[in-house]
Amino acid sequence: MKRIILIITVALLALPSAAKKKQAQQLSDREYWCEQAWKMAQPVLENMAKGELQKNMLTEFSPSFDNRNRKVVYMETFGRLMAGIAPWLALPDSAFGSSPAEQKELAQVRQLRQWALAAYKNSVDPDSPDYLCWGVSGQNLVDAAYIAESFVRAYDALWVPLDDVTKQRYIKEFKMLRKYEPPYTNWFLFSSTIESFIAKAAGVKEYDDFRVMMPIRKVEEWYVGDGWYADGPVFAFDYYTSYVFHAMYLETLQNMIDARQNGTRLEYRKYYDRALKRAQKFAIILERFISPEGTFPVFGRSSTYRMAALQPLALMAWYQKLPKELSNGQVRAALTAAMHRMYDHQNNYNEAGFLTIGFCGHQPDMADWYTNNGSLYMTSLSLMPLGLPASHDFWTCPAEPWTQVKAWGGQPFPKDHRWADDIQTKDKW
Repeated sequence: MKRIILIITVALLALPSAAKKKQAQQLSDREYWCEQAWKMAQPVLENMAKGELQKNMLTEFSPSFDNRNRKVVYMETFGRLMAGIAPWLALPDSAFGSSPAEQKELAQVRQLRQWALAAYKNSVDPDSPDYLCWGVSGQNLVDAAYIAESFVRAYDALWVPLDDVTKQRYIKEFKMLRKYEPPYTNWFLFSSTIESFIAKAAGVKEYDDFRVMMPIRKVEEWYVGDGWYADGPVFAFDYYTSYVFHAMYLETLQNMIDARQNGTRLEYRKYYDRALKRAQKFAIILERFISPEGTFPVFGRSSTYRMAALQPLALMAWYQKLPKELSNGQVRAALTAAMHRMYDHQNNYNEAGFLTIGFCGHQPDMADWYTNNGSLYMTSLSLMPLGLPASHDFWTCPAEPWTQVKAWGGQPFPKDHRWADDIQTKDKW
C-alpha cells in the first residue's frame, strides 16, 4: 500500500512539470528561446526603464558573500543580461516576417529595446534612482565590461541611438574605472573590452593602449591548446574559457580592427583569425559536452552562471562561423535540449520574477563568495543566436542529432583530434 501511495504521490508531483514540458514542446525552437529571453529580461528592463529596479528587485546573496557594496547586484544584473540579449535587440524590424509568431516576437523586441535604451540612460544618470554604483568596487570593472560588450554586440541599435550626454557619461564612467588594477586573471579582458570599446566609440586618442596590449599579450601566453585558456599563469579546469576568454578576446581584437588602430606592433587581423579558430575548436568541445538528455557536466567555480558555460557555441552560431564539424541543425537541437533541461523542471526564478541562485533550480549552497542573483544573468549569453532572423538556416533547417546522441545511439559520429594553431604572428617592428 505504501508503495502504491508513493507512486501516486510522485506522479501527482510530476504533473505540473510534465504539463509545462508539453506546453514548451508545442512551441517552435525559436518561440521557446524567445519565451526564455522575455521571461529573463522583462522584470529587469521594465523596472529599470522606470527607475525602479533597485526599488523592486528581489535580491539574493551567497551565504558566504564578502563585504563589498551589495549594490553591485544591480550592475551585474543589467550588464550581464544586456550582453546576452543585445544580438536579439539588434535585429532590425525589417527582419521579422508577417506570421503571428514573428509579429509577437517583433512586439517583444521593440518593447525590450525601448526599455533598454531608457535603462541605459538611467544607469549613468546621477539623478536617477537606478544610477548604478559606478566606481565603488573593483567588481564594477567586471560588469562595466559586460555593458560595453552589449554595446559592441548591438552598436547601431543600442549605442548609436543614445543621446550625446548619455554617451559622454558612459565614456567618463568607463575611464574612471582605470583606477582599478585587474587581478592577474581573466579580469585583464574586462579592461581590454572597455578600452577597445572606447577606441571604437570615442576614437583612438581616448583609450588606454596599455590596457589593451597587456591583455592581448597575456591571453596569448595563457593559451594552452585545443581551445582552452588558463585563467592566469596556472590552468584551472573550469568554464572561464567560456564565460570570458573567447568572446571578450575576439571582441577586443574586433574593436581594434573597427577603430582602425594600426599604429601598434600587433597585426590585429591575424590575431583575430587565430582566436576565431580556437573558438571554433572550443565550440566543438562544448557541443560534445551536451549529453543525449540535454545535460552538460558541472565543474569548476561559478557554476551558477548556468547556460553561460555554452557561450562560445552560441557565439559561433550567431557569428555564422560554426566549424564544418557542426551543423546548424545539431547545434540548435543541442542548445534547445539543454535549455529545456535547465528551465522546464526547476525553480530558477523567485516570486518577483528574478533569477534564483543555483545551477538548475534554487541551490544557494552552489554560490561562491562573490555570487548574487545578479551574477546569474550570465546565463543569457547562450541566447545570442536569437540575433539571427527567423528565416536563417539556423532556425529553419531540420533538427539533427548532436554528437552524443549519435555516439550513444549506435550511429556514426565524427572522430575528434587536437587542433594546432596554423596562424603565426610577430610584432610589426
